[in-house]
Amino acid sequence: MKLYVGNLPWSVDEAKFKELFAAYETEEVTLIKDKFSGRSKGFGFVTIADDATAKKAISELNGKDIDGRELKISEAKPMEDRPKRDFQQRRRY
Repeated sequence: MKLYVGNLPWSVDEAKFKELFAAYETEEVTLIKDKFSGRSKGFGFVTIADDATAKKAISELNGKDIDGRELKISEAKPMEDRPKRDFQQRRRY
């Protein structure tokens, strides 16, 4: 099961993010970063193979205070298709 982890403090780096989920036998931990600055965007994803363990992680960590911010953890939803943006067309006013 893939989990969405939001409302992460900017101070959380990849090592601290992995440490937060170390007790849950994770398969993959991904902290989303800004492609220009390299700073955390304040959210990430965690993949846990066992659904029961994933639900346990949600129940134990959702709302947990990390550096003054309450984590928001839920089952990740598939990314919705968005219309492709065409930057070649410019509007004239």
